[in-house]
Amino acid sequence: MPETMRAIEISKPGGPEVLVETTRPVPTPGLGQVLLRVAYAGVNRPDALQRAGLYAPPPTASDLPGLEASGEVVAVGPGVEGVAKGDFVCALLPGGGYAEYVVTPAAHCLPIPAGLNLGQAACLPETFFTVWSNVFMRGGLRGGERFLVHGGSSGIGTTAIQLARAFGARVFATAGSDPKCAACAELGAERVINYRQEDFVDVLRAEGGANLILDMVGGSYIARNIKTLADEGRLVQIAFLQGPKAEINFAQVMMRRLTITGSTLRPQSELAKARIAEELEAQVWPLIAAGRVAPVMDSSFVLADAAKAHARMEAGDHIGKIVLKVAD
Repeated sequence: MPETMRAIEISKPGGPEVLVETTRPVPTPGLGQVLLRVAYAGVNRPDALQRAGLYAPPPTASDLPGLEASGEVVAVGPGVEGVAKGDFVCALLPGGGYAEYVVTPAAHCLPIPAGLNLGQAACLPETFFTVWSNVFMRGGLRGGERFLVHGGSSGIGTTAIQLARAFGARVFATAGSDPKCAACAELGAERVINYRQEDFVDVLRAEGGANLILDMVGGSYIARNIKTLADEGRLVQIAFLQGPKAEINFAQVMMRRLTITGSTLRPQSELAKARIAEELEAQVWPLIAAGRVAPVMDSSFVLADAAKAHARMEAGDHIGKIVLKVAD
């Protein structure tokens, strides 16, 4: 095992250019943790927020960006069960994925689903943990319900469309271009709304309203989502691209018995994330192995080009996930 590793650090808060290559000590796994030799690392919007100085990592986490990875377990700490040295896994990380090695709780590791390569597997953890916990565990989506996901061509969106469809929901999505709309339709959305040309409120109200909305836009969408919900509908908020503040009519929430909820994944306890992992392995991994659900990969960049990966993500032209190839 080498003593040092290549990594990408945030030199100062700012744009993609502040991501620079550095050398760090290889971390040592602690109680219940494993050391992963990273093959690929996923690139996610929380990484960009951390880079910009808007999303500080938890005190116990690495300051390096990177919340998901795939690779080989090369060492295990005390008390580890269910994961062994030599296993190839994908894992949700507390941070530190933009590096050749990273430590993470063993309970947050999942086997590589049959039929996927390591690059595809690195696309799974952050989005699948997020979608499963918010759409199914928190949002309670059931078969036959009308489900609307905003940003349908994003990593979260492409995952949500497929899982909702696989579990029998009627799926609606918003996207901002014809190619993105076509991608959402191909994944299983029965109606895709180009938000530059149509009003999703009108479209969904004509269908009877949405039973569940997964939103990462916020801002002006919050009040519009309230109008879009059917009676007893649920709104799950997971991000705020347009900001976290809005004025809404709470009389509508009361009169139509609406539920407004939301969550962030990273601050949740290790136990909570382990429970999500257990449900994913039992409920979703068989769907991936059967080819009914698959990660959508937009592009791959080498580790040294992390800044280019962030620039692509923030340009908004991607469809699906962006990953960094770490291993040679």
